[in-house]
Amino acid sequence: MKKILLLPLLLSIVSCYNVEHNCKDFKTGKFKFEYEVDGVKKTTLFERNDSIEIENFEGKIDTASIRWISDCEYILRKLNPKNMAEEKAIDMKILSTSGNTYTFEFGIVGTAQKQKGTVTKLED
Repeated sequence: MKKILLLPLLLSIVSCYNVEHNCKDFKTGKFKFEYEVDGVKKTTLFERNDSIEIENFEGKIDTASIRWISDCEYILRKLNPKNMAEEKAIDMKILSTSGNTYTFEFGIVGTAQKQKGTVTKLED
């Protein structure tokens, strides 16, 4: 009997939790993405307008086109790929937003493998 009463309570708690999705706030601006590779902290800075993203990673500048699928999802494609891997489009999906940050997942279009990260907006 106790299990039956706990289920509606648990469902009501979970259903009240709303993930923030202010994706439009992150369509344009200057951003920072920090992550670790083999224990070493890496930082990518990028600037995005509605259709272009310019990325600066370790002094190397790259430009990609953006095609928005929805307010929270877009396809990124490098304009000047240097190899076959860079020719593949990347699906970017904003999962949640909070203040000046957003959590996203990304992966090569057509594959199931996805990675997650968090981006901080530095300025509009």
